[in-house]
Amino acid sequence: MKARKDAAFKKIINEGDIVVPDGVGVVLASRLWPVKFKERVPGYDLLLAIFDRIKDTGHTVYFYGGAPGVAELAKAKMEAAYPGLNVAGTRNGYINEAEQEEMIAEICRLKPDILVVCTGFPRQEFWINNNKGRLPCKLLIGAGGSLDGFSGTVKRAPVFFRKLGLEWLYRLIRQPSRFKRQLQLPLFMIMAVAERIKHKNT
Repeated sequence: MKARKDAAFKKIINEGDIVVPDGVGVVLASRLWPVKFKERVPGYDLLLAIFDRIKDTGHTVYFYGGAPGVAELAKAKMEAAYPGLNVAGTRNGYINEAEQEEMIAEICRLKPDILVVCTGFPRQEFWINNNKGRLPCKLLIGAGGSLDGFSGTVKRAPVFFRKLGLEWLYRLIRQPSRFKRQLQLPLFMIMAVAERIKHKNT
């Protein structure tokens, strides 16, 4: 929805090497078309799968984002949950521009294979796009509030909600302040249906 109004953001999304269907709305909308997404691929779950795959391989990760202390706690918990996982460094998401330059220098020195950026949408996407050419990482992932979940600072929706595609509802119940943002979901579906009708012969 933001990409419809922000050409720069749309360009970033379209130029991503991998764009996964994180939201249930995208999965539902895809069912209107011949090529359908089978299921959601939440960034949180994608990262856990990656951590499981790279543990004991020598590949390293760097966490950037969250409130002060969150990334460090996420590092400790993920390394405990995935023995052999190496989180080479961390930095919180509230650093200023000078501190960001220090972090970039540190990342260049540590050369982590994967950089997980959790500074919130759309800030993380713009940051990755603006800095990817300066970084030695093989993979840069914008993962929203995943560090909050990894650290245990924020509880994830119960499996029941996730399986039914209602994680958004759980978040809304826990954080009523998200109501205005969640209004984008029905608007998106209305626009998706209208777009399908427009192209009903394809």
